[in-house]
Amino acid sequence: MRPLLDSIANRVFLILLAGIVVATVTTTWLAANERQNTVRELRYQRVAERVEQIVGALDDAAPGARQIVLDAARDFGFDARLGNTPLAAGHSNPDLVGALKTQLGDDRRIIESRDVKCVDGWPQPPSPRDAGRHPPDADPAGNAESCRLIYVSLRDGELLTLNLKTPRDRAPRQRPPQHSAIGGPYMLLFLALIALLAYAVARMTARPIKQLAAAAGELGQDIDQPPLPEKGPLEIRQAAGAFNLMQARIRRQIQHRTHMLAAITHDLQTPLTRLRLRLEKVGDDELRGKLVNDLAQMQQMVQEGLDLARSMDSSEAMQRLDIDSLLDSVCADASDAGLAVTQSGRAQASILAQPNALRRCLTNLLDNAIKYGHSAEVSTAVENGKVAIRIRDHGAGIPEDQLDAVFEPFFRLETSRSRDTGGTGLGLTIARNIAENHGATLRLDNCPDGGLQVTLLLPIRR
Repeated sequence: MRPLLDSIANRVFLILLAGIVVATVTTTWLAANERQNTVRELRYQRVAERVEQIVGALDDAAPGARQIVLDAARDFGFDARLGNTPLAAGHSNPDLVGALKTQLGDDRRIIESRDVKCVDGWPQPPSPRDAGRHPPDADPAGNAESCRLIYVSLRDGELLTLNLKTPRDRAPRQRPPQHSAIGGPYMLLFLALIALLAYAVARMTARPIKQLAAAAGELGQDIDQPPLPEKGPLEIRQAAGAFNLMQARIRRQIQHRTHMLAAITHDLQTPLTRLRLRLEKVGDDELRGKLVNDLAQMQQMVQEGLDLARSMDSSEAMQRLDIDSLLDSVCADASDAGLAVTQSGRAQASILAQPNALRRCLTNLLDNAIKYGHSAEVSTAVENGKVAIRIRDHGAGIPEDQLDAVFEPFFRLETSRSRDTGGTGLGLTIARNIAENHGATLRLDNCPDGGLQVTLLLPIRR
């Protein structure tokens, strides 16, 4: 679940989808409740209208003709009787009573009883005037049932009893609501359309952020990348403009620093050369040798300082090259110089790289291994879509707490602070800068049986 939520597009998609589904379910539920309330109100209104017709007919009928009206009430869905007292008490529905009062007026006595236990359609015992008789279509078995009674007072004070569930017109058992056969497919289609909409919005929202992240990654490899197009919504245009301004400032700063170091190096070369020529005239051989060594170290420091500046400048064009051929060339040059270098493994892969810069990176790593371990074992393999180049020495290694510090400029371990090594503390810094320009990673590890192993992971770009 965590990798799914790492993407901003997935988060926006899930939030939109969940929000729309919750809103749809809520509105559907509210609409269904409103519909039920409307249907219930209409049903109560119809009942009240039918009761009003019966009550009006009884009020206008002569006492001897009222039985005819009571028998005719069955056509309206009621079983009707006259009496002076309610036959039974039960739970009242205020909505139905309110509808009846609206139709009949507040001056009438209106009582409604629900869930009344009845036998043969009426509560037992019946009223005195109906003793010994049953409704015309009564069930002789006398099965108990639940019925609903409405009591309404007539104009002369007589109490009318209406049974909404007569034996003849008893409604069949209510069937559970049957869902439409097309309801399921329609709902699935609705959810699919909502998901497509949420996905499109999420992709549209995340696209500028992905473009900005890709441009930032490419900027680390090539500072001269073309600027981002400043188009789209206001916020995207502002972000692209700020990014382009940052890129221009970084490019100017790198160019100024590189030019300054190049100028210093160029200006120092002439006096250093004159000093070397003059030192050759020193008569004392021992003193002349020491002075020449000091001057050589000074020239090396100046040159590596310029190399450090150049390692952060990615102006060299990227080219597709065979990494095995490049490694063969670097290891062959080291062997020709009398260095103890062995090579194993083949990557059989091509990568996009700056040839001169990557050669300098590999040369620095080999020189560092031989300088402090007196030998270097180079191995190559392809791991997880990357070319893994490992260079191992058999030296003293590096303390674990200083494995990261050695990449800092001019940092040297205490054991290497010797003129014999000739180190300036810039070799690994330059190598790491070049690796980062290629989108690669450089890692140092101490081997269990002694020595240091440098791992360079280069991405394979097809």
